[in-house]
Amino acid sequence: MHMADALLSPAVGATMWALSAATLGRSATQVRRTMDEGRLPFMGVLGAFVFAIQMLNFAIPGTGSSGHLAGTLFLALLLGPHAAFLTVSSVLVVQALFFADGGLLALGCNIFNIGFFPAFVAYPFIVRPLLAGNPGQGRRAFGILLGAVLGLQFGAFGVVLETVISGRTALPFKAFLYAMQPIHLAIGLVEGLATLALVGFLARTRPELLETQPRSRSAWKGALVVAVMALVAGGCLSWFASQRPDGLEWALAKVGQHEAEAPVESLHGRFAQAQAQTALMPDYAFKSGGESRGATSLAGVGGGVLTLLIVGGVGIALRPRRKMA
Repeated sequence: MHMADALLSPAVGATMWALSAATLGRSATQVRRTMDEGRLPFMGVLGAFVFAIQMLNFAIPGTGSSGHLAGTLFLALLLGPHAAFLTVSSVLVVQALFFADGGLLALGCNIFNIGFFPAFVAYPFIVRPLLAGNPGQGRRAFGILLGAVLGLQFGAFGVVLETVISGRTALPFKAFLYAMQPIHLAIGLVEGLATLALVGFLARTRPELLETQPRSRSAWKGALVVAVMALVAGGCLSWFASQRPDGLEWALAKVGQHEAEAPVESLHGRFAQAQAQTALMPDYAFKSGGESRGATSLAGVGGGVLTLLIVGGVGIALRPRRKMA
């Protein structure tokens, strides 16, 4: 669901940049005020893990399409909505800047669509109420599945609106909507099942990750487990990712729309040039061309490390300042 710059007008792109920046600022303030300091180290390793799992595109049978996990709801369940939004935003920044995955003009849209709806709509209004108290396994599963599906449905609808309002394509609203929502319903179901499985695994093996105030030593052991999971996913499992077009690319092709390259002198062209300068491994491959497992592993591990450093730096910056005695 990573949008490219070609789909957006500068006005829509700038508006979504502003909305996402304002939400990031609000989230940073809330994390500084309310988040337990013992949980800040998890932001980095969980960001690296989400970067890795976003590389694992899975085929959607009978469609010719593929999808990948967003991970925002998973982050919200472990970190809360504000830290989750900061973390997934950092993942998307790394993807756009260093791997040319999603446009720079479209970065505000991608942050909002992938981060805002699961963290600030699905989690507080759907998942948290259903998981309140002491829910049984059935209610827990239903809450997480429903939250994952609706969070992705809202995000897909955001893509449709932003694209159509931009007016840079001839996409008919209904046709694009009818292509986007069903394919992202299937992706959302997988997202929900995967989130449920991950939360269940951590609850059995590292329950301290789900505690409000984890003990320091056990917390770091839990962080190490997640770091190993990120290395395995990014360095090895990414080899087997589906090469089929993702849900957005598939929907665009279904309604007969193909991305066109913008003139170099246009704003879109300048953004493309800037991204070409920052992208170390465009599309998670070597610039020299050719696909290889070595490139995939390097992108998965290197991107995870970059995310870890960035999110870890954000966590350190947001630590409450201690008053001088």
